[in-house]
Amino acid sequence: MADTRAARLRRLWLNVHLWIGVGLALLLIPISISGGLLVWHDEIDALLTPQRYAVSGAQVALPPSAYLAKATEAVAADPQKLQATGLRYPEQPGRPVQMMARAQQSESGGRPRFVTVFLDPPTAAVLDVMEFRASLIGFLHVFHENLTIPQYSGRQIVGWAGVGMLILSLTGIWLWWPRNASWLNLLRALRWTRSSRFTFNLHNMLGFWIALPLAVVSLTGIYLSFPQTARSMMSSMATMSPQGQRGGFAAEVVAQTELTADRALQIAQAAAPNATPVTLFLPTVQRGSGGGGNRGLAWRIQLTRATGDEPVTVMVDDRGGRATMAPPPQSGDRAASWIRWIHEGSHSGPVWTAIVFLTGIFPTIFAVTGVIMWLRKRASRKALDGKREAVQLKPAE
Repeated sequence: MADTRAARLRRLWLNVHLWIGVGLALLLIPISISGGLLVWHDEIDALLTPQRYAVSGAQVALPPSAYLAKATEAVAADPQKLQATGLRYPEQPGRPVQMMARAQQSESGGRPRFVTVFLDPPTAAVLDVMEFRASLIGFLHVFHENLTIPQYSGRQIVGWAGVGMLILSLTGIWLWWPRNASWLNLLRALRWTRSSRFTFNLHNMLGFWIALPLAVVSLTGIYLSFPQTARSMMSSMATMSPQGQRGGFAAEVVAQTELTADRALQIAQAAAPNATPVTLFLPTVQRGSGGGGNRGLAWRIQLTRATGDEPVTVMVDDRGGRATMAPPPQSGDRAASWIRWIHEGSHSGPVWTAIVFLTGIFPTIFAVTGVIMWLRKRASRKALDGKREAVQLKPAE
């Protein structure tokens, strides 16, 4: 009775694994591949567009106003009036300085355009101008996040595809696990030759080694695909900072500031001695400001004292020039950041980065080998049914 129940349960999970894999293959393959490629987004971008990274040196030798001026001049001829939102300093030596800009008004009421200007650190010479959504990396980001159809619940579709991938990972472990789970059988199950079929062995062996990491990446992707639900769940378990308008990349920048970028950075560095800038965001119009001019608006500057250290954020009041250290992230904020880093393969070392890359590549192999095994099984079943019918129709001697 127990064996019959186990066999039925195994058949159930096999059918679930099979039909989710076959049904979602065409959706899971591009989502997985785009995620795998994004693990190496900077390296791929540098390979495809080397001019963006052709810096003359590693030293960031100029004040922020020089980079902002050169970059603004490079996009001045754009038909839409582009507005600088901030600077991003090189994450590592040999990378360019980047100025982020956005169109004040989108075309035909659509989504606003975002442009990045790549600058040479020593000279502020313009290396390239990239429109984010028109670039390959930008397309991969948008596709992996919402299939390029945010207006049709693309993010939620990706999230439910992640649910399917999570189920495939867990049911794959169940199906791989030997029925008699002794240590000897577990060791035998790790052998390549569990079957005479190459496709089965490939599907089985790669699936075993990547199943748990794939489940982790799928679970973190589900969290990121339902941000409001995920935030509510996280805040019920750990303290999170209030959700508000932070400004930065996508917010409307104040037309006229009291402080210059150079002065704002000087004030921030005085508040955080021996720290180098990571990002500098111009003051932005706050929601609900009620037309109060620049009152209460601040430059948001991130600085770090050593490579790999968590940046500190300094808010510099645009009118009074007063520097305020932003409160450190709450435990829930840190957990949310870890979840994103785990999913992206960032901030976790080269081993996890490589594993996350493989979780994006292997599902294509699983889909191909799984479909081949399914078709073979269908063909074998039809052949067996044909033989049974032939025997039944054969006249008795």
